[in-house]
Amino acid sequence: MTVRVDREQNVSGRATVAEVLAWVDACPTPLGAQDVTLAQAEGRILAGDVTTTVDLPPFDRPAVDGFAVRAEETIGASAYSPLPFRLIDPADHLPPASAMRVHAGDRLPHGADAVALPEQALEEGHGACSLVDVVVPGAFIERAGSDAAHGSRLASAGRRLRATDVGLLAAASISQVRVLRQPRVRCLLTGRNLAKAGALLLAGAVHDANGPLLASLVARDGGLLIERRCVDRSVTAIRDWLALSGADVILVVGSSGPGPDDHAAAALAEAGELAMHGVALRPGETCGMGRTASGGLTFLLPGAPVACLWSYELIAGRAIRRLSGRPAALPFPSRRMVAARKIVSEIGMTEICPVQCLRDGTVGPIGSNPEIGLAAAAHADGFVIVPEGSEGYAQGAPVVVYLYDEASSNLATETDDKP
Repeated sequence: MTVRVDREQNVSGRATVAEVLAWVDACPTPLGAQDVTLAQAEGRILAGDVTTTVDLPPFDRPAVDGFAVRAEETIGASAYSPLPFRLIDPADHLPPASAMRVHAGDRLPHGADAVALPEQALEEGHGACSLVDVVVPGAFIERAGSDAAHGSRLASAGRRLRATDVGLLAAASISQVRVLRQPRVRCLLTGRNLAKAGALLLAGAVHDANGPLLASLVARDGGLLIERRCVDRSVTAIRDWLALSGADVILVVGSSGPGPDDHAAAALAEAGELAMHGVALRPGETCGMGRTASGGLTFLLPGAPVACLWSYELIAGRAIRRLSGRPAALPFPSRRMVAARKIVSEIGMTEICPVQCLRDGTVGPIGSNPEIGLAAAAHADGFVIVPEGSEGYAQGAPVVVYLYDEASSNLATETDDKP
């Protein structure tokens, strides 16, 4: 994939977001397949088509509780002229002029071709009942194979399995399926004096937001977090952790900047290849990427939580989604809306602007750079991506909004703009 870039619009020689995404998309996928039980299958991506070796349902059965009858024998029945039937115990065969109480999912007795609802029949005791309404042939019956016939496809390769798929496969007596392997992700945190949530803070320490944030994002995107640990900020320590095998993707958080104590880029260069360092993305300018000697895709994410978030969402998350077999695009519905206020951006930078949906169907920016932090992203209904060639959007201009919750705006219209 080749992306043409106007270098004059870039800032300080940083790679454009388009260049970075082209690099990510050029990385090989997928990772292979594995068999999992149905209990582990929800949310996984099918590696191949799944077909059924049985009919679904396996036999004719009632769709509701009621009375199995022969439809032609109910002709003429009405509330004014009830037709008498002999009410028999459950059996494999329904004799003429008889009705049999049945339950949804039971095997329909031979001879029956319809089910009368309870309100269409009057039980009179002593093994007798009367039909007060005509029942049409096939009423409230699920025919064998009506959901899926023997040999038909239940789910196609590439499908992300939902709970309903799991139920359907179980009904077909399928106990395991072949799915794409989840990318194994290792997260290395290089922040200074990090404390776990709930721990008392010592002087100079901060609670770690990036670790839990990335764990949630990796799981959302289909990755498998195999390790999350704090490591020393030295070149040697980061390089040695990068050299470990077993991970398809490595996220190095912090130490990605140009400061004298920031060594993540140098460590990656020693451990393999530093493909790019510095991206025209705000927040997220110091993001970098490359590969370890063992081939693990490595992303250097800024330590500031909001910059870590957007570097992951636009760049590292895209790689994990591709490796897991999911769509590479941002996992949010996009809508075309109208800016309630001016959105300001620096030309040459791709900028992320959190927004709130307003009652009149417009969207308003939350804060302004550099004021925007993680709280703004958490309180927002969605966000706008301002491309690097734009200085922003005027009040009343149409904007593409990525919504966290599709129900946030009932007035928005769909758009196909999906980075």
